[in-house]
Formats: sequence, C-alpha cells, structure tokens
Amino acid sequence: MYDNDHGVPEDDKEALKWYRLAAEQGHAKAQYNLGWMYFNGNGVPEDDKEAVKWYRLAADQGHADAQYNLGLMYREGNGVPEDNKEAVKWYRLAAGPEVLAQPSN
Repeated sequence: MYDNDHGVPEDDKEALKWYRLAAEQGHAKAQYNLGWMYFNGNGVPEDDKEAVKWYRLAADQGHADAQYNLGLMYREGNGVPEDNKEAVKWYRLAAGPEVLAQPSN
C-alpha cells in the first residue's frame, strides 16, 4: 500500500519496513520487492549486492520476475561478477517449462 500510494500516501521507507518484515518470513513477492527497492534506491541507498541477495531468495522460491532480474544482474555484472552462463540459467528458469518446451522454427 505504501509502495503504490493505495489508501495511504506513498512512502518508500514505510514500504521498505513492511516488505522487510514479510521478506524475512520467506514471502517471495516481498523479497522480490525488497530487491527492487535496493536496485533502484527507493527508500534506501542503491545497493546491487543487497538487491541480488533478495532477488536470489525470491528466485529460489520460483518467483519468475526475480529469476529474470537475477539473470539481468549476472548479465550486466551488477552486484555479482558478470557471468553469461549464470544469466542464461536464470533466464531459462524465468521462462518456465512451457516456454522452453515449444518447438523453435
């Protein structure tokens, strides 16, 4: 609610507080959102390593957007060493089995 100005004034620091509480309890979407906030510097100083930490926790739970963003982090070398093989691994997971099973032309 605080992140998206729904019923309360937008407040990145308050959103960060609630995302962190949920993320620390293992909530994948909160982990993803916390990673996003660290990557973009919303309510906190920009911190790619901290973003990777939270994206990875969400990605390990199957959160596709976190998997994709983790792939981007590896492709660009943001918060982790640049590693195209690792990037492809996360992109494939984000694509899901139904996309990967489609025949290519």
